[in-house]
Amino acid sequence: MTWRIVGRGWGLALLALGLAACSSTDKPKPKPLEAISAPIAGRQVWSQRLDSVRFPLAVAVNGGVFTVAATDGTVLALQADTGREVWRASIGSRIAAGVGSDGRFAAVVTRDSELVVLDGGKKVWQKPLGVRVITAPLVAGERVFVLGADRSVSAFDVLDGRRLWVQQRPGDPLTLARPGVLAAFKDTLLVGQGPRLAGLDPLRGTLRWDVPLATPRGTNEVERLAELVSPAVRSGDTVCARAFQSAVACVNAERGNLLWTKTVGGIAGVAGDDQVVIAGDASDRLTAWRTASGEVAWTSEALMHRELSTPLVVGNTVVFGDAEGTLHWLSRDKGQPLLRLPTDSSGLAAAPVASGTTMLIVTRGGGLYAFRPE
Repeated sequence: MTWRIVGRGWGLALLALGLAACSSTDKPKPKPLEAISAPIAGRQVWSQRLDSVRFPLAVAVNGGVFTVAATDGTVLALQADTGREVWRASIGSRIAAGVGSDGRFAAVVTRDSELVVLDGGKKVWQKPLGVRVITAPLVAGERVFVLGADRSVSAFDVLDGRRLWVQQRPGDPLTLARPGVLAAFKDTLLVGQGPRLAGLDPLRGTLRWDVPLATPRGTNEVERLAELVSPAVRSGDTVCARAFQSAVACVNAERGNLLWTKTVGGIAGVAGDDQVVIAGDASDRLTAWRTASGEVAWTSEALMHRELSTPLVVGNTVVFGDAEGTLHWLSRDKGQPLLRLPTDSSGLAAAPVASGTTMLIVTRGGGLYAFRPE
Protein backbone atom coordinates (compact mmCIF):
# COMPACT_ATOMS: atom_id res chain seq x y z
CA MET A 1 0.00 0.00 0.00
CA THR A 2 1.43 3.39 -0.98
CA TRP A 3 0.51 7.01 -0.85
CA ARG A 4 1.74 9.83 -2.99
CA ILE A 5 2.73 13.39 -2.32
CA VAL A 6 2.42 16.25 -4.76
CA GLY A 7 5.22 18.79 -4.50
CA ARG A 8 4.58 22.03 -6.34
CA GLY A 9 7.07 22.06 -9.19
CA TRP A 10 8.65 18.82 -7.98
CA GLY A 11 6.43 16.27 -9.73
CA LEU A 12 5.48 13.15 -7.77
CA ALA A 13 7.35 11.36 -5.04
CA LEU A 14 6.27 7.86 -4.12
CA LEU A 15 6.62 7.00 -0.45
CA ALA A 16 5.80 3.85 1.47
CA LEU A 17 3.36 3.69 4.34
CA GLY A 18 5.99 2.62 6.82
CA LEU A 19 8.77 0.08 6.41
CA ALA A 20 6.31 -2.77 6.79
CA ALA A 21 4.74 -1.90 3.46
CA CYS A 22 8.05 -2.18 1.61
CA SER A 23 8.26 -5.94 1.90
CA SER A 24 5.32 -8.31 1.78
CA THR A 25 7.21 -10.71 4.06
CA ASP A 26 7.39 -8.03 6.76
CA LYS A 27 3.73 -7.01 6.65
CA PRO A 28 1.71 -7.99 9.74
CA LYS A 29 -0.50 -10.97 9.09
CA PRO A 30 -4.25 -10.31 9.11
CA LYS A 31 -5.89 -11.32 12.35
CA PRO A 32 -7.88 -14.58 12.02
CA LEU A 33 -11.56 -13.90 11.58
CA GLU A 34 -13.86 -14.50 14.51
CA ALA A 35 -16.79 -16.87 14.30
CA ILE A 36 -20.11 -15.09 13.79
CA SER A 37 -22.35 -16.00 16.70
CA ALA A 38 -25.50 -14.08 15.74
CA PRO A 39 -25.45 -13.70 11.95
CA ILE A 40 -27.76 -11.53 9.89
CA ALA A 41 -28.95 -12.44 6.38
CA GLY A 42 -27.96 -10.66 3.19
CA ARG A 43 -27.27 -11.51 -0.43
CA GLN A 44 -25.98 -10.22 -3.73
CA VAL A 45 -28.95 -9.05 -5.84
CA TRP A 46 -27.23 -8.03 -9.09
CA SER A 47 -23.83 -7.47 -10.67
CA GLN A 48 -22.34 -5.69 -13.65
CA ARG A 49 -18.88 -5.45 -15.18
CA LEU A 50 -16.79 -2.47 -16.32
CA ASP A 51 -13.20 -1.97 -17.36
CA SER A 52 -10.79 -1.72 -14.45
CA VAL A 53 -11.11 1.20 -12.03
CA ARG A 54 -7.56 2.39 -11.39
CA PHE A 55 -8.38 5.78 -9.96
CA PRO A 56 -10.09 6.82 -6.69
CA LEU A 57 -13.70 6.55 -7.83
CA ALA A 58 -16.56 8.28 -6.03
CA VAL A 59 -19.94 6.71 -6.86
CA ALA A 60 -22.74 9.27 -7.27
CA VAL A 61 -26.16 8.39 -5.81
CA ASN A 62 -29.22 10.35 -6.97
CA GLY A 63 -32.90 9.42 -7.06
CA GLY A 64 -32.37 5.67 -6.97
CA VAL A 65 -29.58 5.74 -9.57
CA PHE A 66 -25.89 4.88 -9.16
CA THR A 67 -23.48 6.65 -11.54
CA VAL A 68 -20.04 5.06 -11.90
CA ALA A 69 -17.02 5.32 -14.19
CA ALA A 70 -14.12 3.18 -15.39
CA THR A 71 -10.52 3.95 -16.28
CA ASP A 72 -11.14 3.55 -20.03
CA GLY A 73 -13.55 6.52 -20.10
CA THR A 74 -16.86 4.70 -19.65
CA VAL A 75 -19.46 6.47 -17.52
CA LEU A 76 -22.51 4.42 -16.58
CA ALA A 77 -25.80 5.11 -14.77
CA LEU A 78 -27.69 2.15 -13.27
CA GLN A 79 -30.98 1.72 -11.47
CA ALA A 80 -30.05 0.92 -7.88
CA ASP A 81 -32.73 -1.66 -7.19
CA THR A 82 -32.38 -3.72 -10.39
CA GLY A 83 -29.01 -2.86 -11.96
CA ARG A 84 -30.80 -1.86 -15.19
CA GLU A 85 -28.73 0.43 -17.40
CA VAL A 86 -30.16 3.96 -17.56
CA TRP A 87 -27.47 5.30 -19.88
CA ARG A 88 -23.87 4.60 -20.89
CA ALA A 89 -21.32 6.97 -22.40
CA SER A 90 -17.68 7.01 -23.39
CA ILE A 91 -15.82 10.30 -23.03
CA GLY A 92 -12.98 9.12 -25.31
CA SER A 93 -10.23 9.62 -22.70
CA ARG A 94 -8.95 7.80 -19.67
CA ILE A 95 -10.41 9.03 -16.38
CA ALA A 96 -8.47 10.32 -13.38
CA ALA A 97 -11.30 11.52 -11.08
CA GLY A 98 -15.09 11.15 -10.84
CA VAL A 99 -18.02 10.84 -10.68
CA GLY A 100 -19.95 13.90 -9.54
CA SER A 101 -23.65 14.08 -10.40
CA ASP A 102 -26.83 15.93 -9.44
CA GLY A 103 -29.03 13.30 -11.10
CA ARG A 104 -29.03 14.99 -14.51
CA PHE A 105 -25.49 16.19 -15.15
CA ALA A 106 -22.45 13.99 -14.49
CA ALA A 107 -18.84 15.23 -14.33
CA VAL A 108 -15.46 13.51 -14.53
CA VAL A 109 -11.85 14.65 -15.01
CA THR A 110 -9.51 13.02 -17.53
CA ARG A 111 -5.85 12.14 -17.09
CA ASP A 112 -5.09 15.12 -19.32
CA SER A 113 -6.74 17.34 -16.66
CA GLU A 114 -9.86 18.13 -18.67
CA LEU A 115 -13.25 18.50 -17.04
CA VAL A 116 -15.98 16.65 -18.97
CA VAL A 117 -19.69 17.16 -18.28
CA LEU A 118 -22.47 14.87 -19.54
CA ASP A 119 -26.21 15.54 -19.67
CA GLY A 120 -28.15 12.29 -19.56
CA GLY A 121 -25.16 10.44 -20.97
CA LYS A 122 -24.42 12.95 -23.76
CA LYS A 123 -21.25 15.07 -23.63
CA VAL A 124 -22.17 18.76 -23.46
CA TRP A 125 -18.78 20.37 -22.87
CA GLN A 126 -15.13 19.73 -22.05
CA LYS A 127 -12.66 22.25 -20.61
CA PRO A 128 -8.94 22.14 -19.71
CA LEU A 129 -8.29 22.77 -16.02
CA GLY A 130 -4.56 23.45 -15.93
CA VAL A 131 -4.23 21.58 -12.64
CA ARG A 132 -4.07 17.95 -11.61
CA VAL A 133 -7.31 16.66 -10.07
CA ILE A 134 -7.77 13.61 -7.84
CA THR A 135 -11.07 14.45 -6.14
CA ALA A 136 -14.38 13.79 -7.90
CA PRO A 137 -16.08 17.02 -9.07
CA LEU A 138 -19.18 18.17 -7.20
CA VAL A 139 -22.29 19.02 -9.25
CA ALA A 140 -24.78 21.17 -7.34
CA GLY A 141 -26.81 24.34 -7.78
CA GLU A 142 -26.25 24.47 -11.58
CA ARG A 143 -22.51 24.57 -10.98
CA VAL A 144 -19.60 22.15 -11.20
CA PHE A 145 -16.99 22.56 -8.46
CA VAL A 146 -13.46 21.21 -8.88
CA LEU A 147 -10.83 20.78 -6.14
CA GLY A 148 -7.31 20.72 -7.55
CA ALA A 149 -4.37 18.82 -6.09
CA ASP A 150 -2.86 22.25 -5.35
CA ARG A 151 -5.91 23.05 -3.10
CA SER A 152 -7.39 25.47 -5.62
CA VAL A 153 -11.19 25.46 -5.96
CA SER A 154 -12.94 26.39 -9.22
CA ALA A 155 -16.61 26.80 -10.11
CA PHE A 156 -18.03 26.32 -13.63
CA ASP A 157 -21.47 26.91 -15.08
CA VAL A 158 -22.92 23.43 -15.59
CA LEU A 159 -24.72 24.45 -18.81
CA ASP A 160 -21.92 26.01 -20.84
CA GLY A 161 -18.67 25.46 -18.89
CA ARG A 162 -17.94 29.13 -18.15
CA ARG A 163 -15.48 29.46 -15.29
CA LEU A 164 -17.31 31.49 -12.65
CA TRP A 165 -14.61 31.87 -10.03
CA VAL A 166 -11.44 30.33 -8.69
CA GLN A 167 -10.15 30.45 -5.15
CA GLN A 168 -6.52 29.73 -4.33
CA ARG A 169 -5.37 29.89 -0.75
CA PRO A 170 -1.71 29.77 0.26
CA GLY A 171 -0.70 26.42 1.60
CA ASP A 172 2.15 24.06 2.33
CA PRO A 173 4.59 23.17 -0.47
CA LEU A 174 3.46 19.53 -0.29
CA THR A 175 -0.06 18.18 -0.68
CA LEU A 176 -1.33 14.63 -0.47
CA ALA A 177 -2.37 12.87 -3.68
CA ARG A 178 -5.59 11.44 -2.26
CA PRO A 179 -9.18 12.58 -2.82
CA GLY A 180 -10.03 15.52 -0.59
CA VAL A 181 -13.24 16.80 0.94
CA LEU A 182 -15.58 18.62 -1.47
CA ALA A 183 -19.25 18.61 -0.46
CA ALA A 184 -22.42 20.69 -0.23
CA PHE A 185 -23.98 21.76 3.05
CA LYS A 186 -27.19 23.75 2.64
CA ASP A 187 -26.02 26.92 0.83
CA THR A 188 -22.36 26.43 1.73
CA LEU A 189 -19.59 24.67 -0.18
CA LEU A 190 -17.39 22.55 2.13
CA VAL A 191 -13.75 22.21 1.08
CA GLY A 192 -10.83 20.50 2.75
CA GLN A 193 -7.74 22.69 2.48
CA GLY A 194 -4.85 21.08 4.30
CA PRO A 195 -5.97 20.16 7.84
CA ARG A 196 -8.73 22.80 7.72
CA LEU A 197 -12.36 22.48 6.69
CA ALA A 198 -13.51 25.65 4.94
CA GLY A 199 -17.03 26.86 4.24
CA LEU A 200 -17.24 28.88 1.00
CA ASP A 201 -19.97 30.93 -0.63
CA PRO A 202 -20.70 28.79 -3.74
CA LEU A 203 -21.83 31.84 -5.75
CA ARG A 204 -18.68 33.93 -5.25
CA GLY A 205 -16.02 31.63 -3.82
CA THR A 206 -15.52 33.85 -0.77
CA LEU A 207 -14.62 32.35 2.59
CA ARG A 208 -17.36 32.19 5.21
CA TRP A 209 -15.46 30.21 7.87
CA ASP A 210 -12.69 27.70 8.31
CA VAL A 211 -11.87 25.34 11.16
CA PRO A 212 -8.69 23.33 11.85
CA LEU A 213 -9.54 19.66 12.38
CA ALA A 214 -5.96 18.70 13.25
CA THR A 215 -2.71 20.30 14.33
CA PRO A 216 0.10 19.13 12.02
CA ARG A 217 3.13 17.85 13.92
CA GLY A 218 6.49 16.56 12.78
CA THR A 219 10.06 17.51 12.02
CA ASN A 220 9.60 17.86 8.24
CA GLU A 221 6.96 18.68 5.64
CA VAL A 222 6.11 15.02 4.98
CA GLU A 223 5.45 14.27 8.65
CA ARG A 224 3.33 17.41 8.94
CA LEU A 225 0.93 16.38 6.16
CA ALA A 226 -2.59 16.35 7.60
CA GLU A 227 -4.85 16.77 4.57
CA LEU A 228 -8.55 16.07 5.01
CA VAL A 229 -9.46 12.94 3.05
CA SER A 230 -12.83 11.94 1.64
CA PRO A 231 -15.42 10.93 2.23
CA ALA A 232 -16.64 13.10 5.08
CA VAL A 233 -19.96 12.26 6.72
CA ARG A 234 -22.86 14.56 7.58
CA SER A 235 -25.60 14.18 10.16
CA GLY A 236 -27.83 17.23 10.50
CA ASP A 237 -25.57 20.24 11.05
CA THR A 238 -22.62 18.04 12.05
CA VAL A 239 -19.90 17.17 9.51
CA CYS A 240 -17.08 14.77 10.46
CA ALA A 241 -13.89 14.00 8.57
CA ARG A 242 -10.43 12.49 8.88
CA ALA A 243 -7.20 14.41 8.73
CA PHE A 244 -4.61 12.11 7.14
CA GLN A 245 -2.65 10.18 9.79
CA SER A 246 -3.57 12.83 12.36
CA ALA A 247 -7.13 13.00 13.65
CA VAL A 248 -10.85 12.37 13.30
CA ALA A 249 -12.96 15.42 14.07
CA CYS A 250 -16.46 16.89 13.81
CA VAL A 251 -17.60 20.46 13.21
CA ASN A 252 -20.92 22.28 13.32
CA ALA A 253 -21.14 23.36 9.68
CA GLU A 254 -23.97 25.80 10.34
CA ARG A 255 -21.94 27.85 12.82
CA GLY A 256 -18.47 26.93 11.57
CA ASN A 257 -17.02 25.77 14.87
CA LEU A 258 -15.15 22.66 16.04
CA LEU A 259 -17.18 20.21 18.15
CA TRP A 260 -14.45 17.69 18.97
CA THR A 261 -11.25 16.20 17.62
CA LYS A 262 -9.47 12.93 18.45
CA THR A 263 -5.84 12.23 17.67
CA VAL A 264 -5.75 8.96 15.70
CA GLY A 265 -3.80 7.67 12.71
CA GLY A 266 -5.35 6.30 9.55
CA ILE A 267 -5.72 7.15 5.89
CA ALA A 268 -9.33 6.31 4.90
CA GLY A 269 -12.46 8.42 5.29
CA VAL A 270 -15.08 8.06 7.99
CA ALA A 271 -18.67 6.84 8.18
CA GLY A 272 -21.41 7.54 10.65
CA ASP A 273 -24.87 8.79 11.51
CA ASP A 274 -26.47 10.77 14.32
CA GLN A 275 -25.31 8.17 16.85
CA VAL A 276 -21.69 7.27 16.03
CA VAL A 277 -18.73 8.14 13.80
CA ILE A 278 -16.63 5.10 12.82
CA ALA A 279 -13.15 4.77 11.33
CA GLY A 280 -10.14 2.47 11.32
CA ASP A 281 -6.57 3.45 12.17
CA ALA A 282 -3.36 2.55 10.33
CA SER A 283 -3.50 -1.00 11.77
CA ASP A 284 -7.25 -1.39 11.03
CA ARG A 285 -8.17 -1.10 14.68
CA LEU A 286 -11.73 0.22 14.62
CA THR A 287 -13.16 2.94 16.84
CA ALA A 288 -16.69 4.32 17.13
CA TRP A 289 -17.09 7.74 18.73
CA ARG A 290 -20.35 9.30 19.91
CA THR A 291 -21.28 11.83 17.26
CA ALA A 292 -22.43 14.44 19.74
CA SER A 293 -19.53 14.28 22.19
CA GLY A 294 -16.60 12.37 20.72
CA GLU A 295 -16.75 9.88 23.58
CA VAL A 296 -15.57 6.39 22.59
CA ALA A 297 -18.54 4.05 22.15
CA TRP A 298 -16.54 0.93 21.29
CA THR A 299 -13.31 -0.35 19.78
CA SER A 300 -12.60 -3.53 17.86
CA GLU A 301 -9.49 -5.39 16.75
CA ALA A 302 -11.47 -8.03 14.85
CA LEU A 303 -10.25 -6.88 11.40
CA MET A 304 -6.67 -5.89 12.21
CA HIS A 305 -4.21 -5.67 9.27
CA ARG A 306 -6.83 -6.37 6.57
CA GLU A 307 -6.28 -3.11 4.67
CA LEU A 308 -9.83 -1.92 5.17
CA SER A 309 -11.75 0.45 2.95
CA THR A 310 -13.68 3.49 4.04
CA PRO A 311 -16.75 2.15 5.87
CA LEU A 312 -20.47 2.74 5.33
CA VAL A 313 -23.10 2.85 8.05
CA VAL A 314 -26.30 1.15 6.84
CA GLY A 315 -29.11 1.03 9.39
CA ASN A 316 -27.79 -0.72 12.49
CA THR A 317 -24.69 -2.06 10.72
CA VAL A 318 -21.35 -0.75 9.49
CA VAL A 319 -19.74 -2.30 6.40
CA PHE A 320 -16.03 -2.48 5.52
CA GLY A 321 -14.34 -4.02 2.50
CA ASP A 322 -10.87 -5.55 2.82
CA ALA A 323 -7.92 -5.98 0.45
CA GLU A 324 -9.22 -9.36 -0.73
CA GLY A 325 -12.63 -7.95 -1.65
CA THR A 326 -14.50 -9.50 1.28
CA LEU A 327 -17.25 -7.37 2.82
CA HIS A 328 -17.60 -7.36 6.58
CA TRP A 329 -20.83 -6.30 8.30
CA LEU A 330 -20.45 -5.31 11.97
CA SER A 331 -23.05 -4.11 14.42
CA ARG A 332 -23.07 -0.33 14.56
CA ASP A 333 -23.61 -0.25 18.32
CA LYS A 334 -21.02 -2.80 19.50
CA GLY A 335 -18.74 -3.68 16.57
CA GLN A 336 -19.65 -7.38 16.62
CA PRO A 337 -19.26 -9.33 13.33
CA LEU A 338 -22.61 -10.10 11.70
CA LEU A 339 -22.04 -11.14 8.07
CA ARG A 340 -19.31 -11.71 5.46
CA LEU A 341 -19.83 -11.84 1.69
CA PRO A 342 -17.29 -12.01 -1.17
CA THR A 343 -16.86 -9.85 -4.27
CA ASP A 344 -13.80 -10.47 -6.45
CA SER A 345 -10.22 -10.47 -5.18
CA SER A 346 -9.15 -7.10 -6.62
CA GLY A 347 -10.14 -4.91 -3.67
CA LEU A 348 -12.48 -1.93 -3.49
CA ALA A 349 -12.04 1.04 -5.84
CA ALA A 350 -14.59 3.24 -4.07
CA ALA A 351 -16.21 3.68 -0.70
CA PRO A 352 -19.40 1.60 -0.40
CA VAL A 353 -22.59 3.58 -1.12
CA ALA A 354 -26.27 2.88 -0.59
CA SER A 355 -29.56 3.85 -2.20
CA GLY A 356 -32.48 2.75 -0.09
CA THR A 357 -31.75 -0.81 0.99
CA THR A 358 -29.34 -1.53 -1.89
CA MET A 359 -25.60 -1.17 -1.30
CA LEU A 360 -23.15 -0.96 -4.20
CA ILE A 361 -19.53 -2.11 -4.19
CA VAL A 362 -17.15 -1.26 -7.06
CA THR A 363 -13.86 -3.16 -7.25
CA ARG A 364 -10.56 -2.23 -8.90
CA GLY A 365 -11.11 -5.06 -11.37
CA GLY A 366 -14.31 -3.38 -12.61
CA GLY A 367 -16.83 -5.50 -10.75
CA LEU A 368 -20.08 -3.88 -9.64
CA TYR A 369 -21.83 -5.83 -6.88
CA ALA A 370 -25.16 -4.86 -5.33
CA PHE A 371 -26.15 -6.30 -1.95
CA ARG A 372 -29.37 -6.16 0.03
CA PRO A 373 -30.34 -7.42 3.50
CA GLU A 374 -32.98 -10.14 3.73
